[in-house]
Amino acid sequence: MNTPVSELAVLPPCAEDIEILRAEADYLLINKPAGLLSVPGRHPDNNDSVLSRMGALYPGASIIHRLDFDTSGVMVVGRTKSGHAHIARQFQERQTYKLYTAIVAGRLAQERGEIDMPIAPDKDNRPKYKVDGETGKRSVTRYRVLSYDAESDTSRLALEPVTGRSHQLRLHLASIGHPILGCVFYASPEVAARATRLLLHATRLHFAAPYGETPVKAFANCPF
Repeated sequence: MNTPVSELAVLPPCAEDIEILRAEADYLLINKPAGLLSVPGRHPDNNDSVLSRMGALYPGASIIHRLDFDTSGVMVVGRTKSGHAHIARQFQERQTYKLYTAIVAGRLAQERGEIDMPIAPDKDNRPKYKVDGETGKRSVTRYRVLSYDAESDTSRLALEPVTGRSHQLRLHLASIGHPILGCVFYASPEVAARATRLLLHATRLHFAAPYGETPVKAFANCPF
């Protein structure tokens, strides 16, 4: 079910399990399913989330970064305060590497490029965001076309968010005329209905492990 997310709406339950990719003393690497919140929602019936599930299995688990409700893929979850702080600092200072896979409508004119559009909350249409040159924060997405399907007129993309704004990838792609299939916020109803979920997946995440600074490279297979 492809459902718009409202802070006070009761969301459909997520029957899929979280895949544990790796469990270390200071952090967990997981593969989040689509249709699951990263943290509990404001409505009391929206408690199911990455945090609630991981906290039940690993007491003290904490959320370092988030994926949208509709987005699947690799996440790192903290297990200790020091581990959380070390990895969170890398996100804040843009020292991590994130790569997403998406399927979008249409064929892009260029095989690769960069989208540089400032993003701000759309106060008149919460919880949406908008491109706004006056109040928006600089937001940059790099993209590369992996393949094009002429029959469906869709493109599979690799996306690298240089910045990490909310809704950045889906808003940027919609703004250049290539919305992500299944996107109920920024695609037309027709494009949104072409998939039963948002076709956006966090495929890779790289960061440095706490203490030893060993490079950590996490990967989660794309389900579409």
